[in-house]
Amino acid sequence: MATHPLDATPSNPPRTGRSFDHKIHPAGVAGFLAVLLGGLVYAGISIAMDTNHVGEPLAIGAFLFLGLALLIALGFEFVNGFHDTANAVATVIYTNSLAPVFAVIWSGAWNFIGVVISTGAVAYSIITLLPVDLILGVGSAGGYAMIFALLIAAVAWNLGTWWFGLPNSSSHALIGSILGVGLANQLMATGPGGAAGVQWDQAESVLLALLFSPVIGFVGAALLLWAMKRVIPNKALYQEPKADTPPPWPIRALLVFTCTAVSFAHGGNDGQKGMGLIMLILIGVAPTAYALNRTMPDSSTPAFIQAAGAAQSVFRAKVATAPVVTQDQARATLENALRTRNADTPQVYAALDASTSDISKELKNYGSIRHVPAAATKNLRNEMYVVYGTLQMLTKDADKAKAAYPGGGDAKLKAYRDLLEKGTRFIPIWVKVAVALALGLGTMVGWKRIVVTVGEKIGKTHLTYGMGAAAELVAASTILLAQVKGMPVSTTHILSSGVAGTMVADGAGLQASTVRNIAMAWVLTLPAAMAIAGLLYALFITVVRSMGLG
Repeated sequence: MATHPLDATPSNPPRTGRSFDHKIHPAGVAGFLAVLLGGLVYAGISIAMDTNHVGEPLAIGAFLFLGLALLIALGFEFVNGFHDTANAVATVIYTNSLAPVFAVIWSGAWNFIGVVISTGAVAYSIITLLPVDLILGVGSAGGYAMIFALLIAAVAWNLGTWWFGLPNSSSHALIGSILGVGLANQLMATGPGGAAGVQWDQAESVLLALLFSPVIGFVGAALLLWAMKRVIPNKALYQEPKADTPPPWPIRALLVFTCTAVSFAHGGNDGQKGMGLIMLILIGVAPTAYALNRTMPDSSTPAFIQAAGAAQSVFRAKVATAPVVTQDQARATLENALRTRNADTPQVYAALDASTSDISKELKNYGSIRHVPAAATKNLRNEMYVVYGTLQMLTKDADKAKAAYPGGGDAKLKAYRDLLEKGTRFIPIWVKVAVALALGLGTMVGWKRIVVTVGEKIGKTHLTYGMGAAAELVAASTILLAQVKGMPVSTTHILSSGVAGTMVADGAGLQASTVRNIAMAWVLTLPAAMAIAGLLYALFITVVRSMGLG
């Protein structure tokens, strides 16, 4: 085990003398491995059942390839667990509120719950950063190159920063990897029409959330601690923890609650990133089972057809003199609109009308989404995807949409858009369970390095009970709010910033070396992950093209 790089810093306060090196009973190790193996078996059985149910079981080669891709994706969530979730258990372990083994099991369980009941909004918010041609071609060799490049890059950066005990963000690493793949895809385009790059309008929203959430953590935690000292004048709440001595039970209960809240919020936000990646993999390898939401009942089809017809009336009012287009021309027009981010043209409305007619015709013929045959699944999914993406652009700004489509036209487009979303965006329960297990089990590994950094190396004094509670309450609130908005945020940076804010509010001051290292990890993660993912994608796609596969 490497020496912690911050241990040698002269300005570090003296250690409390506590040791986090608790031995794990062999039965605990056996239980850990049993749950891990059980989760993998459950995922494999679920895939076999889903593909058999639609009448197109996977060949052995495809099944093994899918297994490899899923292992890497779940590996990302596992690393995320012991890298990010350590922040949730840092306060309860450091303050002796919970024993380390029980703390990580408790946090892992609440991460699990947070993942399972999440909506999936964050998952698809991240996926939409990817170039449209890679999403539509996710089952191609180029699509696989994209998936493996961004996954390997994110995992590699996470492991590197964890090894040095830096509270790096898995969210930053994954988003940086996605941006790197998008830029590389655009730079390496060989066709006359070029290729799509990063969806910068979506990237702007995501990056702003990542940028401002630590500021909210810093300011919010500082203000909360300031208010706590005036409303709750209990001196014990603002003392440093004593070695191996639990705090008084009211303080202990408060810290367990805040740990629970951060764990639940982290699972609901960070767990969705793995879900989105897994759905990309499943759509690419087994589109018949996963490209469309086959859980939608037959009774939803009439409402879908009606909403499509209402939307077509809006499209036709905007067509003007645009020529009638074929299905292939319509698809090409909509894909170009998504690449150029320019959708408000007569040609695009004509394409939307043509594609919507085709989607409605197919659903009428088959009766519902779940009855779409294997041969038509991928084409229908891609057609629905590009129509949804175009409508998303046209209706993103509610005020502009209302002005552009008077007489309730904006409501008609939004209703049709929402049904398209339900038809193409879903996450099976087994995917949630697999990600939840990976995240929860990862929490139980490698937490010690981050606990020491958060507890002793951010401020010039050790973390007090009140500081930990304030930082975690603000972190949990910020993460939950971001989840409601469908925005990915970094648990690591929000909580680290919150601890720093409480240190400043308490007049303790910050350790320049640690703050510098955390800030460097924050600043470097995006460009480093972009560079690693971009280079890996360039390497993989070059190999693919040399083999004549893409």
